[in-house]
Amino acid sequence: MTDDAAWPAGYALIEFDCLDSTNQEARRRAAAGESGPLWICAQRQTAGRGRRGRDWVSPAGNLAATLLLRPQAPANDLAQLSFVAALATADTICRYAPSERIELKWPNDVLAGGEKIAGILLESASSGHAAVSWLSIGVGINLAYHPDGTEFPATSLAALGVAVPPASAVLRCLAEAWAKWYEIWRGRGFADIRDAWLARAAGLGRRIRARLQNEEKTGVFEGIDLSGALLLRESHDAVRSIAAGDVYF
Repeated sequence: MTDDAAWPAGYALIEFDCLDSTNQEARRRAAAGESGPLWICAQRQTAGRGRRGRDWVSPAGNLAATLLLRPQAPANDLAQLSFVAALATADTICRYAPSERIELKWPNDVLAGGEKIAGILLESASSGHAAVSWLSIGVGINLAYHPDGTEFPATSLAALGVAVPPASAVLRCLAEAWAKWYEIWRGRGFADIRDAWLARAAGLGRRIRARLQNEEKTGVFEGIDLSGALLLRESHDAVRSIAAGDVYF
């Protein structure tokens, strides 16, 4: 493909050679009064994190970026933006690997050929009455490298046989795709985002395991509701709504 993505109007960008983590930098800048929307990118991270505090390996050659926002939306709606980010990330990967099967794994992973190629992490802070004062959306995409021996198998563009693009070019594609899906979310709400996400959902209609904080449940993955919670059919007449957890096929 050609790197012809246009940087979206209204979004700032700051780039670093090395950071502890782009999400941590977003937190520091939010505390210092940065209003965003601001993309923060690092060539390398030394202390990247995934969901539930897991380490996220971010060597040079991969994409590590975070978008800092101060969204004017109810706090309860902001988890929906992980699905917006997942769609934008999937679109980005499809531009570089159009022949691959790109799917979305609930709640916030992107798969290529059934293996994890990207992850998303949302973090926020509240100021009085639980109002969210800022939101950071971290995106990590495996371009040149991927970790081995992970619980859920991982891959990268390089492992797929794709010529590895510069992280800066991938970030342009991601920022452009995010701006598109974010405007859809702001203008039409979550229903259109939900439909687009479900069209790419991995494991939809299949039996899955959902690992929760203190238990594990199995059932058929029936979709997500209008809050983004996973709908798990445990029996003919019992559907459980799961707000947080990890899914295994």
